[in-house]
Amino acid sequence: MDKAYETKCHRIEEDYWWFAGRRDIITRIVGAFDKSSRILDVGCSGGALLKDLKACGYDDLYGVDISEKAIGLCRERNEGLSFVMDGARLGFGNDKFDVVIISDVLEHIREDSRALAEWNRVLKTGGRLIVFVPAFGFLWSEHDEVNHHCRRYSRPGLTRLLKEANFRVCRGSYWNFSLFFPTSVVRIFQRLFFSKKRDKKDQFYSVNPGVNTFLTRLLKIENGISITTGFPFGVSVFAVAVKER
Repeated sequence: MDKAYETKCHRIEEDYWWFAGRRDIITRIVGAFDKSSRILDVGCSGGALLKDLKACGYDDLYGVDISEKAIGLCRERNEGLSFVMDGARLGFGNDKFDVVIISDVLEHIREDSRALAEWNRVLKTGGRLIVFVPAFGFLWSEHDEVNHHCRRYSRPGLTRLLKEANFRVCRGSYWNFSLFFPTSVVRIFQRLFFSKKRDKKDQFYSVNPGVNTFLTRLLKIENGISITTGFPFGVSVFAVAVKER
């Protein structure tokens, strides 16, 4: 991840609609699990999700991130036990966690199947993996390049990878359905009409507080549907999977 982008993420992750909406659906999913669950957030950034999980009554929380700056923020905020660590090569023993959360991390890892095997290793049998990734290769944009993404995923492709890593997928859906079509139009337009030589930028655009509140509420409404019936399209895709052995 570019350093300038990382700094921006730390500045906006508490309140920006995208991050707030994603944390909302994750806390809804985790809310069905026992409060004594030991939870690991891989790619925890500055600890915003750990903070929300603590507010929901979970206190056996761990976070890892490859960024020293991110872990420094976690420790300043006293959000769980946090460690500077490569998410694909964890320094934890086998069968340690009840829940492992992977939100927008897998796409950064070149050998994604090896990373899934590692997360399977640290989960207890019957433990849950919650994973979010960007969806659909045709949505590839300069935002992916600034983020150093290796790929985007389809729901069937993510399901196949999880099954190959000895997980049973019990829930999956696309996420952020409402913005799928406008996002598709914008990214296709940019690819067709803008020079590839221009400076690449992320697509976390500044929005006024009213728009930010509206988009956050829209995602929260969608989240209830995503967990129950799901959506056929979306900017992202997620799955909840169980370690079977």
